[in-house]
Amino acid sequence: MNVAVVPVPVGRVEGCAASRADDLLAVEEALEIRLGHRSLSITMRTPGNDFELTTGFLHSEGMIRHIEQIRSMGRLSDGGANVVVVELDGELRAPVQAQRNFPMTSACGVCGKASLQDLEVNACPVLPPDDIQLSPEIIHRLPDALRSAQSIFESTGGLHAAALFDLRGELECLREDIGRHNAVDKLVGAALLERRTPMSKSLLLVSGRASFELVQKALVAGIPVMAAVGAPSSLAVATAKRSGMTLIGFLRNGRFNVYTGSHRILGLA
Repeated sequence: MNVAVVPVPVGRVEGCAASRADDLLAVEEALEIRLGHRSLSITMRTPGNDFELTTGFLHSEGMIRHIEQIRSMGRLSDGGANVVVVELDGELRAPVQAQRNFPMTSACGVCGKASLQDLEVNACPVLPPDDIQLSPEIIHRLPDALRSAQSIFESTGGLHAAALFDLRGELECLREDIGRHNAVDKLVGAALLERRTPMSKSLLLVSGRASFELVQKALVAGIPVMAAVGAPSSLAVATAKRSGMTLIGFLRNGRFNVYTGSHRILGLA
């Protein structure tokens, strides 16, 4: 059984007083994703929701567009808990550009791409026009809703979170992982497995910064609004602007910045 948290003994010092205690740590383990007998990727992740992670990864890499394109997905027959084996439908194969050249760390979203040009293989789609209008009050409520639902973070303080909300600001789904890109892949994978796509009426909130790879994953999933507790990168902003996404950063303490797509925010349209 996958375990996301483990206790470890620590020495604790408070002022000049020393004591022994147990601390809880988020687990980090390798997960290998195989297409048939061929290894596609090894990623460092927090165990749990591995099928969602695999599905989201295949989707963000452009190998599948619909869940029906996965013929089967399971563990190794010998019970290997850290290997997921996928069979794709028909003639679907992993493009050469999607193959990773080395294991991905928990901090890595685009690591292992063969060249800079490979980043353009999954060209981020331009989002279709919509009539989404969000009040600032809805945006302000999102961080508290995310934090209150982060069960593992509360015990370890060491995980990233990604959450989907509907246009009323109601929480639809949340996933945690030691890697921020894994948390988003798990979230997208869950939506695909539950046939809740496209996600054109959802908001994505991430607990850290808004990097290029997170914006890219959200755009491939068709998510029109993405918010981050931290700062966006310049490439994230440029990508969101080019694709018509509303990108929000520094969402905390009753304030936020709207970097692109301000027409979806009441008062800025």
